Amino acid sequence: MPRPVRAVTLRFRTEDLVRLGVIPSGLFEKFEEVELLETLRLDAGSRLELLRVRRRGPLRTAEELERDAARIRTLYGLSRFEVVEIRPRSRDYVVLARQRNPERLRRWLALAGGGITPAAPFRVAEEETVASFHGEERALRRVLRRLDREEFPYRLVRASVRPAVVDREDGGLTPLQERVLARAWALGYYTIPRKVTLSRLARTTGRSAPALGKLLRRAEGHLVARWLASQAGTAEVDEAPPARPGSREP
Repeated sequence: MPRPVRAVTLRFRTEDLVRLGVIPSGLFEKFEEVELLETLRLDAGSRLELLRVRRRGPLRTAEELERDAARIRTLYGLSRFEVVEIRPRSRDYVVLARQRNPERLRRWLALAGGGITPAAPFRVAEEETVASFHGEERALRRVLRRLDREEFPYRLVRASVRPAVVDREDGGLTPLQERVLARAWALGYYTIPRKVTLSRLARTTGRSAPALGKLLRRAEGHLVARWLASQAGTAEVDEAPPARPGSREP
């Protein structure tokens, strides 16, 4: 039997996270909101994240940001900063950012033993931060007890327990396919119209666009096959309408 996975959503005062060093000081002078789309890598020393950042006022161009990248890294304590997409209508940037973890956060991550992962919803605003995590129940309980012991202020908004799905025998998705599909969804690859092209999406994965397209199609094929199998005996296939006299078949 798979271990139960607990998902928790916590609410923090953003100023407490700034003092902790998790959120850069002065961030909200130029930005309204930050949303975590995906954690690409999380270890004791640093975290690599895909973020949506909403700017106050007009957006800067990709060329301006590229020229200013070194100053931005220094200003916000980043070791990596890369613009993936610019969304003028909503005044959003989608960026890849790597930030060093402060000492206190390192201790909490070590206590979790790699058993927790940040998840949606995870939004940082000037006054308040809503942060969600999922992972092994025991790891999450250890971290929450440490927060209580250190009297770090937070409020538990929601907690739920659900079984971990680890079934690969039915031709399910591989961990790589899951990560790539999640990133494609978060960046708007499946919206209409698309918010990110296959080429831009490929840049965030380190793969070529043709290789990524093949990986996505295989994953999508698995999902369709599983859905059809679950609908066996109930799904109906629409028949094509009869052709009009004199019309050609497509």
